[in-house]
Amino acid sequence: MTGAYTPRVTNVNPSSPLTQAGFLVLLALASGEAHGYAVMRFVEETTGGRVRLPPGTLYRTISRLLADGLVDEVEGQDPDAPHDARRRYYRLSEDGRGAAEAEADLLVRLTKSAAKAGLASARGQR
Repeated sequence: MTGAYTPRVTNVNPSSPLTQAGFLVLLALASGEAHGYAVMRFVEETTGGRVRLPPGTLYRTISRLLADGLVDEVEGQDPDAPHDARRRYYRLSEDGRGAAEAEADLLVRLTKSAAKAGLASARGQR
């Protein structure tokens, strides 16, 4: 043994763990179908500009969520949007909603614990 200590964190959830970007995409899609640019805007607005998902990160994240069955690609039907054949729309799958709910529940528990420890207020503001 070399004396080096490498802590291990084990996720008890058998599915792939969600990254912050993955959770934010699922959160953006929780209220309905959206295209990538709308997801980017949602994330920036929801986080008060503290988190931005550049296009490369966003579309790699969406690709992973699609592969994991957490998001479905759908035909967009936004009558107010200009026609753009390249625009793709996404929605939560049933599994995606379950994963988002589980992650949100975990974040609530962590936030309560952080507030008890004096690291954050219960409202998320200091």
